[in-house]
Amino acid sequence: MTPFKLSDQLIEEIELLIESKNDTALQNMFGEFHYADVAEIIHELNLEEATYIIKLLESDKTSDVLAELDEDVREQILENMSAKEIAEELGELDTDDAADIIAELSRERAQEVIAQIEDEEHAKDIVELLRYDENSAGGLMAKELVKVNENWNVLKCVKEMRIQAEHVTRVHSIYVVDDDEKLKGRLSLKDLLTTSTKTQISEVYIPKVDYVKVTDKAEEVAKLMQKYDLEAVPVVDELGRLAGRITIDDIVDVIKEEADKDYQLAAGITQEVEADDSIIELTRARLPWLVLGLIGGLGSVFILEGFEEIMVNPSYRGLFFYTPLIAAMAGNVGVQSSAIIVQGLANDVVKGSLLNRLVKEVSLTLINGSVLACLIVIFGFLMDNPINFSLTIAISMMTVIVVAALIGTFIPIILHKKGIDPAIATGPFITTSNDIFGIFLFFYIAKLILGF
Repeated sequence: MTPFKLSDQLIEEIELLIESKNDTALQNMFGEFHYADVAEIIHELNLEEATYIIKLLESDKTSDVLAELDEDVREQILENMSAKEIAEELGELDTDDAADIIAELSRERAQEVIAQIEDEEHAKDIVELLRYDENSAGGLMAKELVKVNENWNVLKCVKEMRIQAEHVTRVHSIYVVDDDEKLKGRLSLKDLLTTSTKTQISEVYIPKVDYVKVTDKAEEVAKLMQKYDLEAVPVVDELGRLAGRITIDDIVDVIKEEADKDYQLAAGITQEVEADDSIIELTRARLPWLVLGLIGGLGSVFILEGFEEIMVNPSYRGLFFYTPLIAAMAGNVGVQSSAIIVQGLANDVVKGSLLNRLVKEVSLTLINGSVLACLIVIFGFLMDNPINFSLTIAISMMTVIVVAALIGTFIPIILHKKGIDPAIATGPFITTSNDIFGIFLFFYIAKLILGF
């Protein structure tokens, strides 16, 4: 299949067809597109055109398109649709996607839409999912799955599976439950096909099955599925009853959202924003960390004022020219260390003794610091600087690098233990703190060695 490629020519053609209300041509054209490609096209149309396309095409396609759209675009389109039209779209979606869209509506609007859903069981499942936190396993799961009772024989099992499979887009696993709906295990399709039709399911099912609870955090679900390469994982309620399943596509979305959030935190943005958000929203997200940077910069000013005697001594005045270098090295090393730790915490690979990590980090920074210090001494020799001057800068920089690495390593770990997102420690927080410590240590060590 040739990959879809959006072009200005295609958009212009679609806009002309909409303007002339050539519905047949539009239906034929969009009939060849994947729903993800249709969503990409919708993003390039204005609101009126996008709504026209959504209402024109069949719900079995546009429902997936709506689920694929950015929240802001989807919200605008839904405002132009009646409760009945929205209900028809949701009736074609899996319960998890339908619940996500319902959750974006106002309470009154959501009630109107739910009341218009013809399939009462589908509506009931959606309402049940809405009671869970969106960042929990319950908020991620879908109710559509295939389950069999351990007391059935293979023949009855196959008959029931055929009925259930009509409502499931993709069958990843067959789950086994008891009479109380408690999860007992999973059923191998191979065992099902190669076993006598009179055999009890309790004799052939696999009791070992990975599962999560409805209250588990989305990040924990992602780690489990990543660790064991699961395409789907069952979800049980507080009593161990099978409540739903989470599929890999939902987890990919969780991982992407978490990565976007961490990237913005690392850049000093305190809440999730996008490039097309309002000026107020963007300001609210960026300003707090900029204020922190300003305070840190003012702190550096006071530190420099405390060593102003250097400025009146011609022999040591040159130290001020190395201040940006020291601050930059402190910031760079701190961000490198914190970035590695934050990544390790996210992937759950930061384990073991803190003392061992301390020894490892100090050893690493001493090697890096020694190489950089040698380069500083060589630079000082080429610039005809006094040897004690060059050694002072080299020793100060080594000390600053070690301290910055330790701050960059342990601040994320401490934040993680306190339940705070450690990604904060890869942004202005770590840079500002290392700048202040770096400048202070630089001049304090220089004062001790040179004796000014």
